[in-house]
Amino acid sequence: MQFVKNISSSLRSDLDLVLSYKHSGDLALLGDLYQRYMDLVYGVCLKYLKDEENAKDSVINIFEELIPKLQKHDVQNFKPWLYQVAKNHCLLRLRTGKKFIKSNIDPDIMQNSETMHLNGELEKEENYKQLEYCLQTLNSEQKRTVELFYLQSKCYNEIAELTGIEWNAVRSAIQNGKRNLKICMEKQKLQSQFND
Repeated sequence: MQFVKNISSSLRSDLDLVLSYKHSGDLALLGDLYQRYMDLVYGVCLKYLKDEENAKDSVINIFEELIPKLQKHDVQNFKPWLYQVAKNHCLLRLRTGKKFIKSNIDPDIMQNSETMHLNGELEKEENYKQLEYCLQTLNSEQKRTVELFYLQSKCYNEIAELTGIEWNAVRSAIQNGKRNLKICMEKQKLQSQFND
């Protein structure tokens, strides 16, 4: 994918363009800045999405995301910040765009499909109860970030904006929360097997 470079934009630093855009809201300034890194953004998108058309669409979508995001964030180093925004955009797109493959199963080949269905539903309900219980055992920061990330499909940047927690602390809280949930769920599963 080839993008036309704007020669005049090379005379100003990234930080100068960021500050000027934040002050004026002039999209031409943001366009000049973004144009420097469109090839990088396209490469990131292609790496994650593995599809040229989706990657091209994402380059445009990410620019649209930058319009409000750059106004809200204190960005000193634009290039690594943009890389993270592009990566999060792609991961979110992958997470929300997963395709599920349906397979048709002939109920006649199953020994007792009604019993299997009932057992599966009971097991799901038990898992949900255990998950609800284990979510309550997390500290408030872990609980909030895990719910936003897994249940509401928010990316790290969005969670940081919503909660006021720094990006690295969001990542850490989600990882620790996930680990603590897994430990708790395993304990609950063992306990329920023991009680049976």
